[in-house]
Amino acid sequence: MFAIKAEVSDLGAKTFAFGAQKTMYGGKHIAKRDTIFVFASENEGGPGLIASGVVTSAKAIPKKPGIARQTPRVSITVRRTALAKQRLGRSELKLFSNWNDGRPETELNFKFYRQATNKIIGISDEAAAFLRGFF
Repeated sequence: MFAIKAEVSDLGAKTFAFGAQKTMYGGKHIAKRDTIFVFASENEGGPGLIASGVVTSAKAIPKKPGIARQTPRVSITVRRTALAKQRLGRSELKLFSNWNDGRPETELNFKFYRQATNKIIGISDEAAAFLRGFF
């Protein structure tokens, strides 16, 4: 399971395209047919969790030669399967900062908001089950 936090210009779109997105926490393993939860980045004025979907294409971006440390990047296209019915964003998750408590809310806060950059992340089954409750 995966989640992405990125700039989303049309919150109600049926398809989302995300080009050359940073990946962390196993996000580089995303592939066609994977389930993904879409967060419209608050850094760009988005509300947080907006949709769930299925990856319809995933393409790894080649690393640039001569640069020692590079975050893997992936371009993906997502077909929306559901719109979120409840709000979930930085303000709801920031209370969960005990990094070792094992809660899905804490996992999402840590992976998305400890470093505020937009990214694709791998998430646990528990975090995916928690997110499903918003649809």
